Amino acid sequence: MKGLSVGEKLFIEGGIAQDLRTDGRRRLTYRPISVETDVISQANGSARVRMGGTEVIATVKAELGRPNAMQPDKGKVSIFVDCSPTAEPTFEGRGGEELATELSVSLERCLLGGKSGAGAGIDLSSLIVVEGKLCWDLYIEGLVVSSDGNLLDALGAAIKAALSNTGIPKVNVSAEASANEQPEVDVSDEEFLQFDTSGVPVIVTLTKVGRHYIVDATLEEESQMSSAISISVNRHCHVCGLTKRGGAGVDPSVILDMISVGKHVSEQLLNKLDSEIAAAEADEEE
Repeated sequence: MKGLSVGEKLFIEGGIAQDLRTDGRRRLTYRPISVETDVISQANGSARVRMGGTEVIATVKAELGRPNAMQPDKGKVSIFVDCSPTAEPTFEGRGGEELATELSVSLERCLLGGKSGAGAGIDLSSLIVVEGKLCWDLYIEGLVVSSDGNLLDALGAAIKAALSNTGIPKVNVSAEASANEQPEVDVSDEEFLQFDTSGVPVIVTLTKVGRHYIVDATLEEESQMSSAISISVNRHCHVCGLTKRGGAGVDPSVILDMISVGKHVSEQLLNKLDSEIAAAEADEEE
């Protein structure tokens, strides 16, 4: 993105201070969101999400694997992000790789509750087939197709939509194996279990520009930010994860206020996303 002139910067900041952004939105209003599901036929689940000029795709692939010895009663989830070089000139080469890594780490923090798995928005125990021996490994991939800001929230929404579209094959364990052997299983081609996404959170990023913060920042607005806090919140208003970007420090009392605003805003995002996912799935069935 080309650099903004001083006048443009003042215009953006002044508008946000007046609660009127350059595209006519208020500070806590999202751009239009659209969702398509089942966009990649080879995946177990997939979705495309558009938020204004930002477009991302998420896919979910499920493979049978072994649980970690430290967590024998839990399956595993990995999240990877790729930034298409055509999405934004700065994505070519190192810029895209660094951003992809940053987004992958932030998504794991927000959706999987960090390394410990505490507070995970995705129920890992539901992925167990035989405790200590067999589980589903979910490989979630996000692709940034076009970028006009707020990539993390868009990817979070696409992952939630893709998980709601995910069918995991039913597994029948045919024989009880001895302690050291892997159990014999029969994986169905016809029966699929729908993934329960009721606990999967949405991500709300509050971007601080001047003295105020906004949701769903555009690329221009992000270029003026001092810092950004991303909060993942589920249907029960439970905060599943938190991550911060930007060099400026944020006072703890401000963070508490931002979490409160994030919880409030998450409700409108969840409602919008749920109705979009339901509409996309209805279109699929027709």
